Amino acid sequence: MSVAVKVWNLSSVSKDFKFGLKDYSTIYFDGTPIKDLLVHQSFVQDINSGRTPSRFNPEYWGDDYEFITMSDVDTYLYRLKERSVDCITEDAVISEKTLLQVPENSLIISNAMTIGLTFITNRPVFINQNVFWVNVDENRINKKFLLWYMNCIVRKSFQKIYSSKYISKKELSRITIPNTSLSKQNKFERDIFPIEKEIEKLKENIICISTIIDIVFANYFKYDYNKFNSLDEKIFTASFSQYGNNIDTRFSSKFHRPAGGFIYKELLSRPNKKIKKCLALPMITGQGIETTNYDESGDYAYISMADISSWKLDLTNIKYVSNDYSNKKRAKKIKGLKTPVSTEIAINDIVMMRSGEGGIGKVAIIKDDIKGIFCDFIIRMRFDESIINPEFAYFYFRSQYFQYLVEINKKGLGNNTNIFPNQVQEFPIPDISLSEQQKIVDMINAEMDKQKEIEKQIDKKKNKIEKMLNTILE
Repeated sequence: MSVAVKVWNLSSVSKDFKFGLKDYSTIYFDGTPIKDLLVHQSFVQDINSGRTPSRFNPEYWGDDYEFITMSDVDTYLYRLKERSVDCITEDAVISEKTLLQVPENSLIISNAMTIGLTFITNRPVFINQNVFWVNVDENRINKKFLLWYMNCIVRKSFQKIYSSKYISKKELSRITIPNTSLSKQNKFERDIFPIEKEIEKLKENIICISTIIDIVFANYFKYDYNKFNSLDEKIFTASFSQYGNNIDTRFSSKFHRPAGGFIYKELLSRPNKKIKKCLALPMITGQGIETTNYDESGDYAYISMADISSWKLDLTNIKYVSNDYSNKKRAKKIKGLKTPVSTEIAINDIVMMRSGEGGIGKVAIIKDDIKGIFCDFIIRMRFDESIINPEFAYFYFRSQYFQYLVEINKKGLGNNTNIFPNQVQEFPIPDISLSEQQKIVDMINAEMDKQKEIEKQIDKKKNKIEKMLNTILE
């Protein structure tokens, strides 16, 4: 039997207050610290983060300047997508003095949640507080080599060993990069160039899942997406009588958008039922929790919004609760009902995030047979499967039309927006036979399978690049 022995320099360890890492060797001890590869060799000067303008001020959000988040990153080649989801206005730039716009060809590294995810900008963009702009000296290190090293080696290490969900400038500056000669790094960049081009070619055939869903629904139900998109404008005219006739009297434009009225007309002009008419159990929110209720030895998982943020239930970082908590919280009393309603998840349940910008409206369908209780910021829908195929409902909830219903019905300001079961249950859902529902599900899954094959080919190309990287590191 062999025994692995690691030698730690206590003077180095003492500088790091996060001693709770399982293995330091891969990121801190072999090579040159990132700090020594910076232009001024100072993490204070050369590593900077941005800030998010107030979401409560609508005058800050518009079309003047691109403002990126990690959702704007193409993780196939670690570059920006063609256009960011969010843009900020000239007013925001003038008023918020601490905003940071990085230039083209900037190396950006995620410092929160997706720690270590690295990309290079191809145009000037504003960045938020969850990433660092790292100003490296390209006479000391090849930026493309560093990009692939961070994503293939460092990021994977963080995913396995890092207990924190945030890394500071100082911690990032202490990460070591192998002492590979600059000439080898430059050769690596040249050698992977044709592979990157092959990935770009494959990417041309990638269609995102939401687009596939919309195409299938639009074709099957003859939805007029072109008309919808033409109506979905931020500036429109409305009369006071229109506001007075609306059951929701709040004087906020989103509740009265023409595109919203058009969607209702589209959905209601075809056979439909209210969602509440298709449920096996009442639609409810879950249970609240305190930190003292968590217990990794417990039998029940606690499903949070973060666990369904990728449109599926992700068990990677799932937390468990004490048996005492789960015994008390497996059901919930609902106003107007004598019998408490279960707050346990089951296969084919659909769970939806009901709170917070960027997440509200996201859904997941439960495919894993686990014991779990969902949180109070999630709405659970359990359908009567003699009426609705849960997978059909899941795809419908991901469609542009349904997501827009959430957009125009959510309440609150800024990032603190919410939608509630008594609203969602009134939304229409197409009323078609189970065989028709299955036909739609099969069409979507067939297209998704094609996309998975393309993604497998891309993964093979990326694995080839990673092997080339490991070869020069040996």
